Amino acid sequence: MRRLVTLFILAGAAFLAAGCKSDPPAQNTAQSDVPASNALRDAAAPAADTRPLIVCFGDSLTAGYGTDPGESYPDYLQADLDARGYNYRVVNAGVSGETTKDGVNRLASVIAMKPYLVIVEFGGNDGLRGVPVADSRANLDTILAKLKASGSKVVIAGITLPPNYGASYIKQFDETYTLLAKKYDLPLMPFLLKDVYGLPGMMQADETHATAAGNKIVAADVLQLITPLLKK
Repeated sequence: MRRLVTLFILAGAAFLAAGCKSDPPAQNTAQSDVPASNALRDAAAPAADTRPLIVCFGDSLTAGYGTDPGESYPDYLQADLDARGYNYRVVNAGVSGETTKDGVNRLASVIAMKPYLVIVEFGGNDGLRGVPVADSRANLDTILAKLKASGSKVVIAGITLPPNYGASYIKQFDETYTLLAKKYDLPLMPFLLKDVYGLPGMMQADETHATAAGNKIVAADVLQLITPLLKK
């Protein structure tokens, strides 16, 4: 237990350091860590690809921070979908360092893609920066409400915080995901890294972002979450 607490504390510092960068990392920039205009470009190309879109909308955990191109969880999700005969195209709309407020600011570009399904993953940078939970919750509420109103199906992938952020703050932070999932009747994965956190080889040295191997497992978990919403 002492080791796990230490990992969480180290992870919080590393995640905050990564999340506060003004620019996304150089790795994995080929359809992840992209600005909204590039995400729209990727969603439109190739022109002949008319498959319904699954948009992975989030921060560095979605973008694939610290991994090579093709090693983010959305990349592996695409491979898993293809292998199982699902006819969807995955777009990685993850940008490292973003908060829920940034997600609100990019929301129009995601809606413009007219996605069939959006996997929403935000909040880690809010928590690690000590953003008031009420503000983060309001931003996520806006994201979910507008995505649902647009006609897209929506699921939520949550995150949690290191214990040194205080039990009361963490409790309110964690409740944000469960309360909003209930409010909008959405499928929820409370902790995106639930099957990789703290496991050898599954997390990067910062103990915050998944490795390529970890992202494969995250993709499998996300696929399980969204499968009831998919059609063959």
